Amino acid sequence: MANWLQKQWLTFTPWHLLLLPISWLFLIITAFRRFLYKCGVLKSHNLPVPVIVVGNINVGGAGKTPVVIWLAEQLKQSGYKPGVISRGYGGNLVGIASVSPESSPSAVGDEPVLIAMRTACPVFVGAERVAAGLALLKAHPECNVVISDDGLQHYALQRDVELVVVDGVKGFGNGALLPAGPLREPKSRLATVDAVVSNGVASNLNALATRPLIEMQLNATVFYNLVHRQSLSAPVDFAGKTITAIAGIGNPDRFFNQLSAMGLNFKRKAYNDHYQYCAQDFENLETDIVIMTEKDAVKCTSFAQPNFWVLPVSAEIDVQLMAVILNKLDKLRS
Repeated sequence: MANWLQKQWLTFTPWHLLLLPISWLFLIITAFRRFLYKCGVLKSHNLPVPVIVVGNINVGGAGKTPVVIWLAEQLKQSGYKPGVISRGYGGNLVGIASVSPESSPSAVGDEPVLIAMRTACPVFVGAERVAAGLALLKAHPECNVVISDDGLQHYALQRDVELVVVDGVKGFGNGALLPAGPLREPKSRLATVDAVVSNGVASNLNALATRPLIEMQLNATVFYNLVHRQSLSAPVDFAGKTITAIAGIGNPDRFFNQLSAMGLNFKRKAYNDHYQYCAQDFENLETDIVIMTEKDAVKCTSFAQPNFWVLPVSAEIDVQLMAVILNKLDKLRS
């Protein structure tokens, strides 16, 4: 259903006209809600350390998690001690919880587990970002900056830096707000953020020149085995074998295209974003190799088979982004 909606939001057809009045109402409600926070009618709270929000104005995945992982590493290299908070989307947790690489994705969400695994930073999840941030800082007082994974529209949490991630291929779909289109907020919201990160070539986003527009590329070269993680393979090692690639992410085609560019021939199986896998999903697969994303892999670890291979990706982002962020953080220090 989610993937079907994403495709519908790429175009504008007569049935979208029926939804436009609801989209206009949604715009009024969201604008009024933000106004209430700005005026102090609705209370927002700040944390005792700077907060960097990595979010988007679209529904669906745009590539925020690789940006969060990259940002955490860059901040550590710059002398900061970051912590990460997240809503834990896809998990069934009630309340606040610390996340480790061994945490259950069904409880805390797949992306927080992946972030904890890749960054070795403190990670806390909770629907209330302020409470999650305070719990993180209480448990880890050494943290001197907090990254909020998503939460651009969570105005109860005050923020010092706002980054918006945009899918360079899909852009803003048909440009309409929910439910006629994929936007949570109008494109004009981008004029108020500190930087826009385009996941892929940003040729369709040049109109956003009012803020730094920075391209990100997701690089991948080798696979690791989900059972024996020290075992690595290159694409050539899968030659002559049947392959099934699975993806339960915001843009499965991006992953599949990446595999094709590596010279692999495979059968595709796309699932909804944050899909919770079980062993039965793989029982009838007649294939030599199963390839998946790291986000999928954290949910398949408990029933992994020796033919499960994972393709980790690393974000490559222009250093201009860190210059923008560090400049803002330096001003807060002074």
